[in-house]
Order: sequence, then structure tokens, then C-alpha cells
Amino acid sequence: MAAGAATAPQAIVSDGRRDMATPDLGNAAAPVVHRPSLPKRSRVLTQRPDAATLAAELAAEAAEPIALGSSWLAAWRLAIYLSLTLLLMPLQFAFVLLRLHRLAERLPLRYHRFCCRIFGFEIIRIGEISRARPTLFVANHSSYLDIPVLGATLPASFVAKTEVANWPGFGILAKLQRTVFVDRRRGSTHHQRDGLQSRLEAGDNLILFPEGTSNDGNRVLPFRSALLSVAERHVRGAALAVQPVSVSYTGLNGVPLGHGLRPMLAWYGDMTLGPHLWHFCRLGRVRVVVEFHPATTIDAFPSRKELTRSCFERVAQGVSQALAGQTGGFAPPGPKTDKKH
Repeated sequence: MAAGAATAPQAIVSDGRRDMATPDLGNAAAPVVHRPSLPKRSRVLTQRPDAATLAAELAAEAAEPIALGSSWLAAWRLAIYLSLTLLLMPLQFAFVLLRLHRLAERLPLRYHRFCCRIFGFEIIRIGEISRARPTLFVANHSSYLDIPVLGATLPASFVAKTEVANWPGFGILAKLQRTVFVDRRRGSTHHQRDGLQSRLEAGDNLILFPEGTSNDGNRVLPFRSALLSVAERHVRGAALAVQPVSVSYTGLNGVPLGHGLRPMLAWYGDMTLGPHLWHFCRLGRVRVVVEFHPATTIDAFPSRKELTRSCFERVAQGVSQALAGQTGGFAPPGPKTDKKH
């Protein structure tokens, strides 16, 4: 696969129109975009639909997912992923049960790297990862795909809402990776802070998504300062290292990923996990830019809110620059990046 080789094929729309050019999807023919057809011309002339009917048809057309890629590729990826997961689960369970914490931390790192290869992620890493132990990594969140991407890059456990623990399949995987589950309801801040504090005191790195939810991948939502309350406490006699991290999905099959196609990777709102995962697995190679900004501590700021604001601004700027092609390999030659596969 070479970026910018031949002219990308045009998508074929089911109602006979042409859509914008879409990324090259390998040996497959031009991808078919499945959308309901607009009302036929003869119908418009003889039976003019009312405004409500026409609005409903246009809304249905806009909401219909774009089916790109190969079903065979999706089936192969999911089969390999499930086989790998079932193979390693008993081993990780033994590490957690025997409290072999370092092994329980390193195995998920290798596992997520294999998963990224299976799903076709090309990870571009920018910046230096904090060497302080422990470190609280603060990142934006647009999809469940952030888990393997960050899990393949950082030896750390995630911080997730309590509901994730009950998700079929994924809840078990989260527990095996020693995820810290927190209740994000008002009035529970001190309880979640104590839970995070104990893990940090044990020397565990943690990954926190302070937006509190996922988004469409085109922006970063404001960070919640309450989720960074643990940074106010010293760990092992020193201020906790906090490192902002920007995660941006920027390319598909060697070409920039546009604003309209990015929701094919982002998972937010009322999207259903199963269909979204299937559509994602049909795609080719996805480029992800992960930028590590300079680490800091609460001591550099007058308050927790100022620390939160600084982290948000750094992460938002990193995402904006990556999506604009200023970092991650799609812009003209500039500062060298550390490319990780």
C-alpha cells in the first residue's frame, strides 16, 4: 500500500450519483455506499411528498452507514482477535490471581500490540513518554479503539466508569487488565480518589479520560477537573507526574481521513457496539497519531482547575494539529516523528 499512488476510485452510490473520492481499499473494486435512494423523479412530479416525509427520507439517507472495505477481512480479523484473546486470557488471569503485577502489566502491552497489527493500526508516536513511576496519563477519548492504541503504547492500566465492568466480554478483559472502575456520580469524588491513590501508591501507571465520555473524533470535549483530583495528593512523597496525551485518527489506507468519515472510527452517542465494530473491521490500514506532551505536576499550577485547563489545551491543540495534517506524516517534511507499528 503506497500513499498517494494511483487516483483513488470513486464511490458508487446506489441511487446512481457519484460521491466524493474514497480511500483505496486494496484489491477490492470501488466501494459501494449503501444509502436509500431519494424519491424518484416521476413520484415527485405526480405525488409531491409533504415536508415531514421528505425530511424523514433525507435524515435516513444521512444516517445510513457507509459500507466500505471487505467482509472477508472483517471476519478474518475478528476470528484472529478472538482466538488470540481466548488463548491469553487464562495466562493473564493467573498473573492477576498470583499478584504478579509486573507480568500482569507487560502481557496486556504485548497483547494490545498484536491487536493493533490485527486491526491494521499504524501508530505514529510523537514526543517522549514520562519515565516517572507512577504517571497519570491524561488523554482524549473518541472510541473503544483508544484502548488497544494506548494499551500498545503504555505499560499502564485504564480508569473506566463502573458500567464498563458489566459489559459482556469487554468487562472481563477490563478486569484482567486491572482497570480501576470509578463511579462518576456527584458526591463520589473522594471514593474514586482513594481508589486511584492506592493504585498509584503501588507504583502503577494509570490512563485517565477526563472528558468523561467519548466524542466524534473531530474535537476534544472539556475536561472535568474532579477526575484529576488525585493529582492534588503526593505519591510516595512527591508530586504526581501528569502527562497529557493526544490521540488522533488521521488516515485510512494512506490518505487523510476526512471529517465525514472519522465517525467510522469514533464511537459515541447511541451507536451500537457490534455493528460499529464490524464496519471498522472491514476497513484497511488506519493511521493514528499519539502525541505525548511534556509531563507536569500540580505544583506548577495554582489550583487543580488550572492543571485541568492546561492539560485540556495541550491535548486539544495536539488533536487539532494532527487532524489538520501538521503532525503525523501527511504534512510536508517537518520535525522527525517516532514511527511505531
